Amino acid sequence: MSLDVDPPEPPELVEQVPDDYEGDHLEENPEYHRDDLEAFLREGAWAEAFDQWGAHTDLDEEEYAIARDLELFRSFDFFWDDFADRVGYSAPGIPEDWREREYHPELDSWGTVSGINAAMTEFGQIVSDVLEEEYVDWDADYEAPDDLPDFD
Repeated sequence: MSLDVDPPEPPELVEQVPDDYEGDHLEENPEYHRDDLEAFLREGAWAEAFDQWGAHTDLDEEEYAIARDLELFRSFDFFWDDFADRVGYSAPGIPEDWREREYHPELDSWGTVSGINAAMTEFGQIVSDVLEEEYVDWDADYEAPDDLPDFD
């Protein structure tokens, strides 16, 4: 299936401080290159990923409209995961209690909710892949400690 709609605006990536616990490998870089990634999204990565995703997503125009109404696309988060040497992402979704909260008037079934949530995850992965393959050119700074146990 193909979705023939205009892409939404890319999200604004907000600096987030990781949970503070010993050994957090991300503490050294609290921004996770969010400023860089946001610039890449605006320079074309977002639109390119949207075109790829839209060419084969299972969402129809009504489901897409629901996702836009709920501002799910604006709720994505992308960050550089130095430990894994990749662009990570957090995909938004519709909560399980959507019926109790009367989350959106057009939501009418678990199938629709599930389909939208799956599509958001798929889109996040495509954006991440486009960023990694065509925009990100830095390497991980993480180095494993020399004193790791030998499991042989």
